[in-house]
Amino acid sequence: MGMTISEKIISQHIGRTVKAGELVITPVDGVMATDTTGPLALKAFEAMGGKNVFDPQKCALIIDHAAPAPNERIANLHTMMRTFAKAQQMRLFEIGEGICHQVMVENAYVKPGDIFMGADSHTPTYGALGAFACGVGSTDLAAVMMTGQIWLKVPETIKITCTGKLQKGVTAKDLILYLVGEITISGATYQSIEFHGEAFRGMTLASRMTIANMTAEMGAKAGIVHPDGLELPYDFTPVLPDDEAHYIKEFRFDVSDLEPQISIPESPDNVENISPYEGRPIDYAFIGTCCNGRLEDLRIAADILKGKKVAEGVRLVIAPASQSTLLDAITDGSIQALVEAGASLITSGCGPCVGTHQGVPGDNEVVISAANRNFRGRMGNPQSSIYLAAPATVAASALEGKICNPKKYMD
Repeated sequence: MGMTISEKIISQHIGRTVKAGELVITPVDGVMATDTTGPLALKAFEAMGGKNVFDPQKCALIIDHAAPAPNERIANLHTMMRTFAKAQQMRLFEIGEGICHQVMVENAYVKPGDIFMGADSHTPTYGALGAFACGVGSTDLAAVMMTGQIWLKVPETIKITCTGKLQKGVTAKDLILYLVGEITISGATYQSIEFHGEAFRGMTLASRMTIANMTAEMGAKAGIVHPDGLELPYDFTPVLPDDEAHYIKEFRFDVSDLEPQISIPESPDNVENISPYEGRPIDYAFIGTCCNGRLEDLRIAADILKGKKVAEGVRLVIAPASQSTLLDAITDGSIQALVEAGASLITSGCGPCVGTHQGVPGDNEVVISAANRNFRGRMGNPQSSIYLAAPATVAASALEGKICNPKKYMD
């Protein structure tokens, strides 16, 4: 019997054929932790008797969730991370350098065929590269930092095939919102997902990252976009599934007629076509996060807003996914168009997504966000309401001051 991509990657790492359901110990190609999870991991590393990380070149710490520090307590946690990184001679990505998942890809800490562990739930984002990447807890990460290995159960795999081409105005974010709605937030718990089909074949790396990112909202252990059509700035050997691979479930969707999608408060899988919600007033629009803060997202928003103004009474906050993204968006004019339209730029990082600072909504405010989660209180205030949408929908809604279909602005 053939192997799925996940089975094949794990088999390659441990030197024998494995099948779903097996418990294995496998070497990893890289690990990372953020300022939310890193301090706990470092304390666990010390408690376990750790002296040196297994390979300083394969370990990274990122200050991105509460950056710059909003208070003394978090500032001291950042200091702890800096001190550890310096002592271990490993890389620490400082305030403003970017969101963990973006900088890991930009700096080639993770590559196709790798096994990567991150102490962040959206680590499956690296499945856009064809890597097997999982989010783990801080204690597990500490053990991996010490040993360079992790134990895991080889996951069953769900195959999702999407045929047809997305129509104008419909993006990767709309597609993954639709799929989250179909699979549900617990529909792929501890399973891997493989995305196949024409709809993914022509996607950019940025769009593939959006797809893989939100497999976390399906409960998945990993999410891998089939590497057919993947373009990277370096040579790589893609890991492909066998034709006779066994899948625990298979779904097939024709997405040719898919409309822009929106996730309704208060769950990412509460997804519907945008049409019934057009015209609902908003107070706050946000574009950013590890899901949709990349250059192509900022360009889409800038194209919609160029020469126009954000609606009176609405604030638009933008957090570029990385410093590199910010510089590229300055160079191509996207930042100028966004700022002139009335957008506020904040530090490249997670910002409002986690609700720590830099954009907590007020009571009874309605937010439309390009992030990946809209649970009650997600952005820091349980008295607000969060709708999830694509960057195009967020930008168009900010322009009109109400939820709207962006298709008319995307000629």
